[in-house]
Amino acid sequence: MKAGAKLTIQGTVQGVFYRQFAKENADKLKLKGFVRNLTNGNVEVIVEGEKDNIEKLKGILLKGPQHSQIRNINKEEKKWTGDFKEFKILRI
Repeated sequence: MKAGAKLTIQGTVQGVFYRQFAKENADKLKLKGFVRNLTNGNVEVIVEGEKDNIEKLKGILLKGPQHSQIRNINKEEKKWTGDFKEFKILRI
């Protein structure tokens, strides 16, 4: 089933290649959307695709890449729009 979500990742997630890690795993799961750093030190992921794959990505992101320390992932359900053609890393 198609779904969407906004994931906000809190912890040591900037400067540890977290966005690249998110993109590689989203691509493997055939998810679309984007990942970006937020000014408050968190990372935001907007993602669309199969609901099961979004849940898998959330689990992977909870572990994070080497040197990251994840305190929390907040998930907000979103409606699937089909607006995204790929998964991108956005830069501030």
